[in-house]
Amino acid sequence: MLPTRPQPAPLQRDSLIPDCCNIGVIVRALLAVNLVVLVCGVVPAAILASVIALLGNFDWFVSTYPRLNPRVTIAVAAAFGLALQHYFELRNRAFSPALMAARLQALQARIRPHFLFNSLNAVLSLIRTEPLRAETTLEDLAELFRVLMRDAREQTTLGEEIRLCRQYLSIEKIRLGDRLQVKWDMTNTNDALLRKAQMPSLLLQPLLENAVHYGVEPSGQPCLVKIRISRSIDRIEIVVLNPIDPNVVVESGNQMALGNIRERLALLYDVEAQLTHGVIGNEYEVRLRFPYVRMPLHMDAHAASPASPTPPAAEKSGKNK
Repeated sequence: MLPTRPQPAPLQRDSLIPDCCNIGVIVRALLAVNLVVLVCGVVPAAILASVIALLGNFDWFVSTYPRLNPRVTIAVAAAFGLALQHYFELRNRAFSPALMAARLQALQARIRPHFLFNSLNAVLSLIRTEPLRAETTLEDLAELFRVLMRDAREQTTLGEEIRLCRQYLSIEKIRLGDRLQVKWDMTNTNDALLRKAQMPSLLLQPLLENAVHYGVEPSGQPCLVKIRISRSIDRIEIVVLNPIDPNVVVESGNQMALGNIRERLALLYDVEAQLTHGVIGNEYEVRLRFPYVRMPLHMDAHAASPASPTPPAAEKSGKNK
């Protein structure tokens, strides 16, 4: 068998990798960078100097506005520009993610301690006479405080917020009895899409707490708290009305609570949400508007699920009852 002819080795292409350690390459790169910096810095500066030279005598300004002092006007415009720049810098700093989260957490943590004490006293009064009702009240109270411990940035649904508010009102009903009357007017809220509307947690409950604390508790007569919830195209409107005594001055705590809600809305929605309040006749009205956004499916399931599963012992005790 004849030996095969040796095949030539395949040609290897030289890789196009620059020699970065070469002093010539380094010098040329530095020269190129300096040239770019020089051109980008000198050319705009030269153009600006030419514009300033053309406008330096202010002939164009005097001929256009003969009654105005050009230098004073330029100084006022510069001061206005600096103030506007300072405003936007403060705005960007205020809306930074870390600071916004901290402020939301602090605002949501401002819950009146008197509610906890009054609720526990109401439960204690029911333990001997109505133990089943006391147990239900404790479950509602635990659910309410579970939501209070939720992250302030976490969103919930309108349906979940309504359910939480009903639990809160049932707790207050035990303490206040027939003095607390509630009327829900929910236009189109039976719609499944509307109930899945996304909203910040604990947005409606503080309004109801205000209505109970400042409208129902001071009065010895039955008081009707009215809640209206409706949707208008791409916005949701919530109105809470409670009766007031015209001779009673609204306390500063009410304004503080409304201010907290307004600040939360500003942090979450900026100018897209509004909170208005005032006295209309013998009622105090709080009107809340915010954009309608449907809760995503995965977030909806998370919002509807409890924070921790029910212990088996509790389930067994419930069945035995």
